Amino acid sequence: MRQKLFVVDAFTDRAFAGNPAAVCVLAGPRDDGWRQDVAREMNLSETAFLEKRDDGSYTLRWFTPAVEVDLCGHATLASAHILWETGELASGETARFHTRSNLLSAVKRGDWIEMDFPAEREKPSAVPAELVEALGVKPLYAGRNRFDYLIEVGDEQIVRNLSPDMTRLKKVDMRGVIVTSRSLSAGVDFVSRFFAPAVGVDEDPVTGSAHCCLGPYWGAKLGKTSLSALQVSARGGVLRVGLKGERVLIGGQAVTVLRAELAGG
Repeated sequence: MRQKLFVVDAFTDRAFAGNPAAVCVLAGPRDDGWRQDVAREMNLSETAFLEKRDDGSYTLRWFTPAVEVDLCGHATLASAHILWETGELASGETARFHTRSNLLSAVKRGDWIEMDFPAEREKPSAVPAELVEALGVKPLYAGRNRFDYLIEVGDEQIVRNLSPDMTRLKKVDMRGVIVTSRSLSAGVDFVSRFFAPAVGVDEDPVTGSAHCCLGPYWGAKLGKTSLSALQVSARGGVLRVGLKGERVLIGGQAVTVLRAELAGG
């Protein structure tokens, strides 16, 4: 049985920018080994697998080329985009996803998609020497949550110019490292980049789940509940972040760049 497969550029309004995710809409059950093989074949930062439930919601799982992960923003955005684009969901319906991070949802807001995610607040943390050496920059602040280290640096140019030693960074015992600063651009509150060689992704172009940490962090620093963010990787991405108690509303746009059927397996 062939599976529908899509590639979607997330957190962008144009093709070949933002963060590409593969979305596989399953026609029937598939084991974890098969899913990991597909993710490795797609060789994108994440491949999402959707299985429809009897109540109209979906089971959603995310795989990097190396491992399954607990939370992924851009592949969730891509999945919701595909469900509306293909007519699986009407444009006014809420997309509901059962995941390793419990129930997530997404709604359409005009040309934007708004996802409702859990806040993943950081706490101040000592910085491992290998992390500082790998980044080659001096942190203004360091914290960590259950997934990642958060490193604030002095200005946007430092973030943009980072060229981490991935071999050293891979030895850091966390999913990834978020590096951030205030933005130099009018109308943008903060910028970031995200590195996760430990899970097979040297640099993730745009990382929705990192903003579950970045949103509360910058919201508290700037005294705001609505923020605009840029992830300043080579492909780049634009995000809107809203704070609502222990939830983070992450907004972005998406563009489908490939529609196919998966013939193998």
